[in-house]
Amino acid sequence: MMGRQRRDQGKLFYEFRLDDRIPQNHLLRRIDVFVTAALADLHKELEPYYSEIGRPSVDPELMIRMLLIGYCCGLRSERRLTQEVELHLAYRWFCKLDLEDEVPHHSTFSANRLGRFHESDVLRHVFERVVWAAMAMGLVKGEGFAVDASVLEANASRYHGKAPAPAPNRIESRRLTRAPSPCHASTFVRTMRPLNPWLFGGAVHRPRQQWAMRGDNGRRCPALVVSLEALNPARGIVT
Repeated sequence: MMGRQRRDQGKLFYEFRLDDRIPQNHLLRRIDVFVTAALADLHKELEPYYSEIGRPSVDPELMIRMLLIGYCCGLRSERRLTQEVELHLAYRWFCKLDLEDEVPHHSTFSANRLGRFHESDVLRHVFERVVWAAMAMGLVKGEGFAVDASVLEANASRYHGKAPAPAPNRIESRRLTRAPSPCHASTFVRTMRPLNPWLFGGAVHRPRQQWAMRGDNGRRCPALVVSLEALNPARGIVT
């Protein structure tokens, strides 16, 4: 008989252990025992950097475990890291979180990295504990070291280290969008001649000149009229 899946997900209580859902050969389960040993005295190292009064903070061991998940699983964005821990059962198990426990906000990592973690140098302490454990197991000798690095573009970098160009102000915007004055036609031709010698070759072409009133004082001055029909036939003569 063909079975059908029940699509009712309104059950209030679920009976299962989170530890039973994580495979025995999972990467996080294999490194959990070493992480637990490396973070054994983490609270003792950070105790002087916390106040004795006030609201309880986020557990520093939880933040270190979440950062280790990001390093091991290639999650460089802390915002993405918090989303993955919220959804992934194995990540919750490694961070000692239950299904109902709240995941820290992504800004908590930046605040502690620049604050307590930087002042206490706790990340170096964790790194040294891992190296000592590897030396005790005979994985490394501790006689030399090699450094390898890769340049990775940050998710927040959109200008590749360059500041964005300043936006023009209103005066400059008006100046750029305003139509050129008729008295600037010769300047326009002299500017365009190097770009297109065939169209603007030779001397400045003056098909005709006409007199026009300029100013409120009634003073007359010649207004140069240049034909730009080759550039814009629809408009014809542009003044």
